Amino acid sequence: MKCLLKYKWVKLPRTHLPAGKGVMGYWARLASRAAFRKGQAAYCGYINEVNTGTWSGGVTGLKSILGVKSRRLALEIMDSLQSLGYIEYSLNPQTKKLTYKVLDYVVECSGEACNGLDTVYATDGYGFLCLPRSITQKLVKAGCIFEEADAWLDLWCHTVWQDPRNPFSDVAPVIQLGQYGAVLTLETFGLRWNWEKTKVWRFLQKYNDTFTLQKLPGSYGCLISNTQYPTGKDNTEIGHTEILRILNDIRFCGQNTPVNGTDNERINKYIAWYSQKPAITGVVIEPNDDMSIPDGVIISSRNTYTDAAKGNLEPNLTSYPPGIITVFASRQSISSRSAYGPRPRLNWTRGWKCLRC
Repeated sequence: MKCLLKYKWVKLPRTHLPAGKGVMGYWARLASRAAFRKGQAAYCGYINEVNTGTWSGGVTGLKSILGVKSRRLALEIMDSLQSLGYIEYSLNPQTKKLTYKVLDYVVECSGEACNGLDTVYATDGYGFLCLPRSITQKLVKAGCIFEEADAWLDLWCHTVWQDPRNPFSDVAPVIQLGQYGAVLTLETFGLRWNWEKTKVWRFLQKYNDTFTLQKLPGSYGCLISNTQYPTGKDNTEIGHTEILRILNDIRFCGQNTPVNGTDNERINKYIAWYSQKPAITGVVIEPNDDMSIPDGVIISSRNTYTDAAKGNLEPNLTSYPPGIITVFASRQSISSRSAYGPRPRLNWTRGWKCLRC
C-alpha cells in the first residue's frame, strides 16, 4: 500500500510503539488501547459503555497502559496530554472510574482489531494504529523540547512510500517534511525538536535499526529511510549507488535552472520540480549501432559525415522528411531538438532510450 504525502495518516504497528519518555509515546499507548468501535467493555467485573476512541477503567489500568508505577505520575501525564489538546479525561472521585478520549483518533482505518464480535478493544500487539501526519505539530507550535519518543514518532509520521513527488521513495520508505523536505539536515531537526545537532546525530545512531541515515555528496544533506514501515515486503535501506543515480538525474535536469538558496534548499526545489515533470515515453532503441529517428526530428551534429572530411567544424542541421529513417552513429555526444515539442535528449548510457528533459 502506498503512503503518499497527501495522505492524512500513516500506519504504525501496535507491536512497534515508540519506547522511551515523551508525551507522544504516552499518547501512542493510550491510542492503541482505545476502543475501535462503540460498545460495552468489561473492567474488573464492571461493564462500561465506551465510544470510538475512548477507554474506561481505573487508575490501576491506566498505569499499566502508560507503563508507570506512580498514580501521581500517571495523572500528571494525563494533565500534560490534555493541556496540549491530545486527549480529554475525567476521574470520578467517588467511584474512581477514569475515562479518557483520544481527540485525534483516526476512525477511517484502524486495521483488524481482534477476533470476536463483542470486543471493542484491540488485542494488545495486534493490528496497527493510524497516526495523523500532523500529530506532532502541536509540540512544534508550542515550542516544546522533544523527548526521544516524540522525535521517533515525528519521523514515523512523516514517512512517504512510492510518492510521485519524491523519487527516492520508489526505492524505500523515506522521511519527508513537507513539499521541500525530501533531503534533510541535522539543523532542520535541531530547530524542530529544540535539540543540538550532536544530540540529533546521537538519536539517529541509536535508532538506526528503524531510521537509516544516508549522507548525500557535498552539503546537500541526508536521506532518512524508515526500514520498519509496513509495505508488504521486506524493506531495505537505499543503496549509495542508487541514491547517486537518482541524484544525478535530478541535477542534470536542473543544471540550466538557477535557484537561489543553500545547497539543501536548491536540491529540494530541484526534487520538487523534477517530480512534477510528466513521464513521456521516448523511443526505445535496441542495443546496437542503429538508431531510429521519429518523424520531423531535427538533429544537430558536430563534426560528422562529410563535414569532418571538408574541415567544416560548424554544426550541421539536417531536417528529415516524414517517415522513420535509420542512421548509423557512433557513441558520441549528440544535441537534439524536436520541431513539434520539447527537446528529446538522446541518451546512450541508459538502455538506449530517447528521453525528454
